[in-house]
Amino acid sequence: MSRKILALGLVAGLLAGCGNNLGEQALIGGGAGAAGSLLLGGDPLLGAATGIAGNMLYCHFNRGACHY
Repeated sequence: MSRKILALGLVAGLLAGCGNNLGEQALIGGGAGAAGSLLLGGDPLLGAATGIAGNMLYCHFNRGACHY
């Protein structure tokens, strides 16, 4: 259970960084997704893809939180 909480905290913390442009958003989201997936024993490639999409969507719909 503690690994899941740590992974969620890591992902949330990295996503809060958002990124200044689409490249940074993809990099931050991909890293967060891959790291979270590895901590939970999942597929890091799938986690990275999900993280990229999630962070880019978050930044698109919350432009005030992002700086591009």
